[in-house]
Amino acid sequence: MPAPAAPDRLAQTITRHGLRQTPVRRAVLAALAGKGYALTGAEIEQETGPGTDRITLYRTLKSFEQSGLIHRVIDDSDVLRYAACSIECSAEAHFDNHVHFKCGTCAHTYCLSQVAIPAVTLPGGFQAERRDYLLSGTCQFCQAVG
Repeated sequence: MPAPAAPDRLAQTITRHGLRQTPVRRAVLAALAGKGYALTGAEIEQETGPGTDRITLYRTLKSFEQSGLIHRVIDDSDVLRYAACSIECSAEAHFDNHVHFKCGTCAHTYCLSQVAIPAVTLPGGFQAERRDYLLSGTCQFCQAVG
């Protein structure tokens, strides 16, 4: 008798974050997990296919962000991007205080999870609620091509 198949990794991830399995949730998570850089809502919609309802897509992104599956990526454009969170993230604690890097050649914004945001001492009367740190230049992939 063959051994049972290993449970689907997408299903495990969605369930571990307390969310119900749906085709759209699986498609969105697959799109984000399959890229090494942050995606816009329009890019995620394109990746998930023509049958994805835009309202459902944005509700999915919101629930993923609230549950710690994804985080918003701020870069130098006016477009909001999303990236998969690390395995340690949850609804109670996001560990996305890392540097982001925007390539001026391919325009992809990468999460550099291994690079922590440097400590900043604020003057009296200031209290930070969010930390975003963006570097820009040329990514390793575009350097290799160029």
